[in-house]
Amino acid sequence: MRTTLAIDDDVLAAAKGLADRQHKPVGAVVSALLRQALQSQNTSGGHSRNGIPLLPVRPDALPATLEIVNQLRDELP
Repeated sequence: MRTTLAIDDDVLAAAKGLADRQHKPVGAVVSALLRQALQSQNTSGGHSRNGIPLLPVRPDALPATLEIVNQLRDELP
């Protein structure tokens, strides 16, 4: 599919460099990079709250209470 995009000169130069090294057309390289970025955005932990990604929770993890947070804060040098 053909479309027109405004791409910064440095980004286009980097994509052309990758395309040359991979012996692929620039469009294929740009498509692969965009696809990779979109997939990692969707699968980078999966859960978010208010737009902020949440960290994974270990099965043996204890809940973080205010007391624990205050204790850790007080232990800082």
